[in-house]
Amino acid sequence: MTTTTSVTDNSAIANLNKKSTTNAKDATATSDRFLKLLVTQLQNQDPLNPMDNAQVTSQMAQINTVTGIEKLNTTMSTSLSQMQLMQGASLVGHQVLLEGNKLAVDTTQGIGVGSVDLSSSASSVKIQIINGSGTVIDTVDEGSLTQGRHSFQWKVPDSVDASKLTFKVVATNGSKSVTNTPLMVDTVNAVSTTDGTLNLELSNSGTTAYSKVKAIA
Repeated sequence: MTTTTSVTDNSAIANLNKKSTTNAKDATATSDRFLKLLVTQLQNQDPLNPMDNAQVTSQMAQINTVTGIEKLNTTMSTSLSQMQLMQGASLVGHQVLLEGNKLAVDTTQGIGVGSVDLSSSASSVKIQIINGSGTVIDTVDEGSLTQGRHSFQWKVPDSVDASKLTFKVVATNGSKSVTNTPLMVDTVNAVSTTDGTLNLELSNSGTTAYSKVKAIA
């Protein structure tokens, strides 16, 4: 069963606390059922071969151990989820960097931005700007770049639909291609947890696992 909790305010934390209380009640109910079964077993045991005290003690210890572990797991799970949500909530409104090739455009300045992660040094790195029809409309020549992460900018003409721009990185070292990973900028609108996994609700990429984020602006 998948459980999702989203956060834009403190209501999600309250929901987690409510869930913790419910789980604690479930653990108590399990313990009560076991005790009823044990009492029934004692009432219906063979008088000539009764259960000895060691058996009773052993079964009581088992249920106490199981109940204790359930309560510990519930407490730890809830605490971790609360910590994730509180930390994640601070990301709302911030920009993050993740794998992708959509060109992020600052409409106030008309500047498109993106990044690339090079597996090794390259003597030539060119960024192809692609419109919504899949046509290369411009190329940004970054020259030679070292291994690692590099950002780039491109001035968006007024005649271009900025909402559908993507980019492709062509990196070479002499005659050999250099493996690269395109990285895009996106904005965090909200955060959520699904079965203990922290997710980000991004403007362009939708629901994305926090583990996929490369950097936070």
